[in-house]
Amino acid sequence: MFDDSDPRKSLSRKPDQSASEAFSGPFCGPEVGHFSQTDPQERGDGWRAWMMRSTNLVVRLVALDGVAEFARHGQRDEYVVFSSDPDLRFSVKTEAGEVVDHPGNHLFIIPPGDSRVRISGKGSVTFLFTTRSADLVARCSNPEVPINPVIPPFQQWPDPVGGYRLRVYDLDVPDTPGRFGRIFRCTTMMVNVLPRFTKPRDTAKVSPHYHASFEQISLTLDGDFEHFLRWPWTPNMSDWREDMHLRCASPSMAVLPPPAIHTTLWVSEETQIVDIFSPPRMDFSLKDDWVLNAADYPRAQTSIE
Repeated sequence: MFDDSDPRKSLSRKPDQSASEAFSGPFCGPEVGHFSQTDPQERGDGWRAWMMRSTNLVVRLVALDGVAEFARHGQRDEYVVFSSDPDLRFSVKTEAGEVVDHPGNHLFIIPPGDSRVRISGKGSVTFLFTTRSADLVARCSNPEVPINPVIPPFQQWPDPVGGYRLRVYDLDVPDTPGRFGRIFRCTTMMVNVLPRFTKPRDTAKVSPHYHASFEQISLTLDGDFEHFLRWPWTPNMSDWREDMHLRCASPSMAVLPPPAIHTTLWVSEETQIVDIFSPPRMDFSLKDDWVLNAADYPRAQTSIE
């Protein structure tokens, strides 16, 4: 259920059907990481990193004041690195492309194989990998998560146009009426870097909705947020779950599970949130001009929902 001002109201929908009619339990709860209140999983000279997983993704959030370098050897699939901090500098070396002393406020898609990412400055950087990287899963604060029966097995999307290579995308993209956020996808995931909000959300214009078969990772980078979740009632009362109200300072991460109805409030003046999906969302991909790098990454031919 979206407010009339929300571009997602235009998404194609299946015939009306309540969540309680469509699903049976038991249901999974959310995974939540309060990074600002917990010790990091990794640290080095001038940097700290929190690592947490969902069903298909590993998130590494790096808080940097200095220089940090991260390498992957024999990486099986693409991964994503991004930061909205323009003063950071990136040098990225891969087997299929390289950038040196590149400014922040960009999103980098790193090809499979060997790669090295060097970052300098002060700010935060997010790395996103699939859970195929078992060594990274083992370092997460939650290396094991419950199996959600409504999430299908991971399916990678088609190879990029022209083959795998280092790709770099500017996050300085102006808002366009009717387009939702700043969405980029690759073969393994979709990232929506939402615009900065400069005042708390209007509580008369929230967006309670649910996803049938995929998780939403909400990564909060600045400001305070509140997530609200409600699960369907089914004929079996033992499957019922209490409503949840999650208060999250930044940085934090919440994995919102299907088929929970959810919506989010930003409750401070300056906020930044990023929504992440793995594999990419089909409904967003079907919208003309929503995926900013769609020309580089063909969409799957059939819905994976």
